[in-house]
Amino acid sequence: MERSDVLIAGAGPTGLVLALWLSKQGVKVRIIDKADEPGTTSRALAVQARTLELYRQVGLTEEILARGHNVAGINLWVQGKKATRVPLETLAEGLTPYGPFIYPQDQHERLLITRLEALGVRVERRTELKSFTDAGDHVMATLCRPDGNEACEAGYLAGCDGARSIVRQTLGTGFPGGTYQQVFYVADVDAAGPALDGELHVDLDEADFLAVFPLKGQGRARLIGTVRDERAAHAENLKFEDVRDRAIEHMKVQIRKVNWFSTYHVHHRVTAHFRKGRIFLLGDAAHIHSPAGGQGMNTGIGDAINLAWKLKAVLAGQASTALLDTYETERRAFAQKLVATTDKAFTLATAQGRAADFIRTRIVPLVVPTLFKFAAARHYMFSAVSQLVIAYHDSALSQGKAGDVSGGDRLPWAPSADNFATLRPIGWQVHVYGQSSRGLRDWCKRHGLPLHTFPWQKEYRGTGLARNAMYLLRPDTYVALAASQQDSEALRCYFADRGLSIKHFAQSASILDGKEENRG
Repeated sequence: MERSDVLIAGAGPTGLVLALWLSKQGVKVRIIDKADEPGTTSRALAVQARTLELYRQVGLTEEILARGHNVAGINLWVQGKKATRVPLETLAEGLTPYGPFIYPQDQHERLLITRLEALGVRVERRTELKSFTDAGDHVMATLCRPDGNEACEAGYLAGCDGARSIVRQTLGTGFPGGTYQQVFYVADVDAAGPALDGELHVDLDEADFLAVFPLKGQGRARLIGTVRDERAAHAENLKFEDVRDRAIEHMKVQIRKVNWFSTYHVHHRVTAHFRKGRIFLLGDAAHIHSPAGGQGMNTGIGDAINLAWKLKAVLAGQASTALLDTYETERRAFAQKLVATTDKAFTLATAQGRAADFIRTRIVPLVVPTLFKFAAARHYMFSAVSQLVIAYHDSALSQGKAGDVSGGDRLPWAPSADNFATLRPIGWQVHVYGQSSRGLRDWCKRHGLPLHTFPWQKEYRGTGLARNAMYLLRPDTYVALAASQQDSEALRCYFADRGLSIKHFAQSASILDGKEENRG
């Protein structure tokens, strides 16, 4: 009987990222999918800045940037004319190296598969999870393969099997929420016209949403829209010809070729539990919501990266199973907030009535460009959409505050030093901005905990980092402990209080040569 450390059901972006992060850490994984082959079409387009930051840990970021498309602006249309343009070129300035970016999900999946295969892990196609049992110290599962059923054993089971998740249904955790009345459609087209200039274009005229998203390549775009009239009652019969007129008339899109067209319903739901014993739910199996803001795929990827290092730590004997409880507390809280936020945004964007039309067509084109003139407003909106604001302040893994940075926060980016470059290894590390003490350097060396010291620069204060403070970073690059004093005893207590074993660091992390590592 084959045994793996982690059995992953579902080979979409969430399952593939989980498999990749676990494999990079030496965890034996098995990933299955009932589909014959990877998807050749996709709904998700946006790769958020936070995802690109985290992808540096596995060397994916540069390749994605080379293959995808930067979005330089958003254009708002009213009554067949461009009402205003909101520039996005400098939106991320000082916050992150990465701005608004598009890379279609089907291409994204193929890249992840290639990287996974380079590590010796292949997706087992036409293989479906039929049943499973949590046996207490392992999981037993039955798989349906082309050549018959197979019984297998795993340390843990990760349900990345989508909105109709068999894992979630078997666990019985429910999926409370609702379904939007609108039917969404998506069409990949070759086209021409003023809305095919490589930027994002949104029509504000009607309650039914319509947007033109740029794809890499001249004249390539994706149209995403909604319908809610009598056509929505028979979505399965909808054809592109039934919805194309609005794009042609309102946004001057000249359709040359339709490469792909599909319709789908959108739901807003969050399951009651993301973990039961040795079973986990991730991505669409745990939460689904409106596509407003391009959050879905990125949130599933975030689930995977959050869980991967914790599974590795427990499997390697570096942590007790209590560490796994933090996956649900951290990610479910974010999912609930996300569903509420995207629901409000989508409801506002598609509201009907004269008042709603007036706000959309008269107020929004005036207010949005004005707001974007203020750096604070730009930074707030971009940080929310790009998932830079995700924080785990209420987590058992978060402690302390130094400067404006608290335990649970994303580490602020310091552009001149690119402090994110040190975050490539998947492991714990300590940062000091200023001068590190001999005592801290000695303690970190003794316990195999990487210490990175960045000579103080004035720009650090603007990011919220405190001079000579100590920041302990988790393997997923979030701040675990923020302390204004460089206290090695605080580090020792942090790990001891959470059942994390320091003695394993020397085996799983890079050990510096005893000298302070200076960055600048």
